[in-house]
Amino acid sequence: MLEKSYEYHDDKSLRLDRYLSQRLDSYSRSEIAQWIKTGQVKVNKQVVKPSYRLNPMDKISLAIEEEQKLPIVGESLDLDIVYEDKDLLVINKAKGMVVHPSKGHLSGTLVNALLAYAQKNHFTLSDLGDYYRPGIVHRLDKDTSGLMVVAKSDQAYQALLEDLANHQVDRKYLALIYGYLPDKQGAIDIPLRRHPKDRMRYVGDPLGKEAVTHFKQIARTEDYALLRLSLETGRTHQIRAHLAYLDHPVVDDPLYAKAYQQRFFSQQGQCLHAYELSFNHPITKEKLRFQVKPPKSFMTILNKVLPNYVLQLEE
Repeated sequence: MLEKSYEYHDDKSLRLDRYLSQRLDSYSRSEIAQWIKTGQVKVNKQVVKPSYRLNPMDKISLAIEEEQKLPIVGESLDLDIVYEDKDLLVINKAKGMVVHPSKGHLSGTLVNALLAYAQKNHFTLSDLGDYYRPGIVHRLDKDTSGLMVVAKSDQAYQALLEDLANHQVDRKYLALIYGYLPDKQGAIDIPLRRHPKDRMRYVGDPLGKEAVTHFKQIARTEDYALLRLSLETGRTHQIRAHLAYLDHPVVDDPLYAKAYQQRFFSQQGQCLHAYELSFNHPITKEKLRFQVKPPKSFMTILNKVLPNYVLQLEE
């Protein structure tokens, strides 16, 4: 059962379905509208229409019946394990691998691989989070490669979530973009929310959730640039959406760089790689820091557009 309650405080009168789609950005507006129509969402304890205009001090309550659980089983898939101890694993996620099962991806995910690995090696993953994503404390998009930390113990899961919320987990990325940014370094401070029509994409909007990305341009030509990026917040598609907002989307991004499709090098997805992850161990408090090079697909394109550049992971 999904149960939530909100009190509306904005002077601007928004439609109920639009307001909830901004607050619950992992659900589509059509899903939310269906909840409202079936009486699972109420305003001031009354059933209303999706088009209901909210007023200040309106009290919104949700009580949504959970859908039938997805079948999740372990699968013997390749895992690139960078580090492991009794409390956690650090994984170099492959490009093209979805992190956890969903209606459209019931198998072949990182979670399927982790479950099989855990069973083979006689340990369990923390089950404090959603049932379909055991041990997962943060995500990478399907076609974004690189480092992720996964919690084995419940204590590690709770501590890592808290550190993420407090911005104490440092995540650094490499991105190859079309064109180049006018500033060599800076911050992109643009709130993000789901696109009102294309629900797969996120767009910059003052009414969205806070999103801050720091960047440093480390190599460029007139047509392409390589960036180091770090996240201050961790919104869905944050780097991809921020760079698209600046009209310099990530190379080969099928969702955010459609205007550049004639210049795509492949159909393998965006040139975005999580190359560094550092955090305090959730139990021992030891400072841990890991780096991994981008996959071959990323390096092949990088070498074509910046042939004289030699990538160094250290700044």
